[in-house]
Amino acid sequence: MPVAVIVILVILVILAVIAIANIKVVPQSKAYVIERLGAYYVTWDTGIHWLIPIVDRISKQVSLKEQVADFPPQPVITKDNVTMQIDTVVFFQITDPKLYAYGVEHPIAAIENLTATTLRNIIGDLELDHTLTSRDTINAKIRTILDDATDPWGIKINRVELKNIKPPAEIQDAMEKQMKAERQRREAILRAEGEKSSNILVAEGKKESQILAAQAEKEAAILQAEAEKEAKIKKAEGEAEALIKINQAQAESIKLINDANPQEAYLTLKKLEAFETVSNGQATKVIIPSDLQGVVGLVNAVSESAKTENTKTENIEK
Repeated sequence: MPVAVIVILVILVILAVIAIANIKVVPQSKAYVIERLGAYYVTWDTGIHWLIPIVDRISKQVSLKEQVADFPPQPVITKDNVTMQIDTVVFFQITDPKLYAYGVEHPIAAIENLTATTLRNIIGDLELDHTLTSRDTINAKIRTILDDATDPWGIKINRVELKNIKPPAEIQDAMEKQMKAERQRREAILRAEGEKSSNILVAEGKKESQILAAQAEKEAAILQAEAEKEAKIKKAEGEAEALIKINQAQAESIKLINDANPQEAYLTLKKLEAFETVSNGQATKVIIPSDLQGVVGLVNAVSESAKTENTKTENIEK
C-alpha cells in the first residue's frame, strides 16, 4: 500500500475523531454560552450541537434551575441602636445565560454583598420590636431591590427569607422576662374574670332562691287565708241552718200544743221549761212576763225569744 494512501487514511480517521469529539449534547435545564474566535456567538439550548474545532469554544455552562444561596449571618443595627445578627436565604433563577456570563464577575458573591447592604439599610429604619414582627415586609422589600439590581445580570430573584434574627443576649433575656410578665398578667386577668363570673352567678342564684321562697310564702299565706275564710263561712252557714231548724221545731211544737188544747197544769209546767230553755240559750234579749201563771204571758215570752233568734239568724246570713 502506498505511503500516500496510509497518510490519507490516518488524516481521515483523525478528522472523524475530532468531529465526533466536537458533537455536544446540551441536557435539560442547561444552556451553553458559545464564543467564536473569542467573541460571544450563540447560546445553545437543550439538544445536539456541533462545535467547530479551534474556532468555537464553550464559554460557560449555565443551569436554568432555581437555585438557593444561604448567606452567613450579617451584623445589622436597628433604629434604636441594637446590634443583631441576621442571616438570609435567597432563591434565584438565571433567565438570560448571556447576561449571566458577561454581566458581572462572581454573581453569587455580588448577590451576597448586595443582600447585606440592602438588609442594613432596611433594618436601620426599623426599631427592634418592629424588626421582629415585620419579617414579611422586610422580605418583600429586599426581594424587590435585589430583583431590580440583578436584572442586568440575567438573574431573577424569586424569594428572600430572613432565616434567623438573633438579638444580643441581654436583649433576648429582657424580652423573655417581658413575655413571662405578660403571660402572668393575662393569667391574673383571666383568674379575676373567672372569680367575678362565679360570684355573679352565685349572687344571681341566691337572688332567684329568695324570690322563689318569698313567692312560695306569699302563695301559702293566700291559700291559708282562703282556707280560713272558707272554714268561717261554712261554720256560720252551719250555725244559721241549725238556728233555723231549732226555730222551726219550736214553732211546730207550739202549734201542736195549741191544737191539742192542753190542760192548765201542763201549760204551767211547759212555761217553766220554756223559760229555763230561753234563759240558757244564746238569745241576747229575754222577756220575763210579770205573771208567769198566765198562758198569754208565756206565749209572749216564747214569741219574743223566737223573733230575737230569727233576727240574729238573718244577720248571720247577711
